[in-house]
Amino acid sequence: MTLAKHYKIGEFARLVGLSTYTLRYYETEGLIVSQRDTNGVRYYTDQDVKWLGFLLHLKGTGMKITDLKTYVRLRAQGDSTIMERRQLLDRVKQESEAEIRERQNNLAVLSKKIDWYDGKLDRSIDSNESFEEYLKRFE
Repeated sequence: MTLAKHYKIGEFARLVGLSTYTLRYYETEGLIVSQRDTNGVRYYTDQDVKWLGFLLHLKGTGMKITDLKTYVRLRAQGDSTIMERRQLLDRVKQESEAEIRERQNNLAVLSKKIDWYDGKLDRSIDSNESFEEYLKRFE
């Protein structure tokens, strides 16, 4: 029988790529729960690595801390909350996709601005043509 690996907070922080300060904050907010050994020293397990990895994916979508806390609370209540969790994740997914679309639109304008500058530099765009006029070419 293999014993589960235990990670002290510093080791766990390096493993998951977060500071010990951030881990303590996540604990305070109820997002993760450390365990304590017989000496009262905080430790984490491989299950905590997986759980935190998933939370970081959620955070990476732009999920707000309040939604993360709601998700954790619902998860702790068990399978009876699956529908609520699914609805929460679906809303976050839609918000994230909208942010991606907005960012793509902003990047498209940025690319046009770079192209406009390049055209000014290589003189393929008339020196009197404004950026607004240049953009009209693409409407």
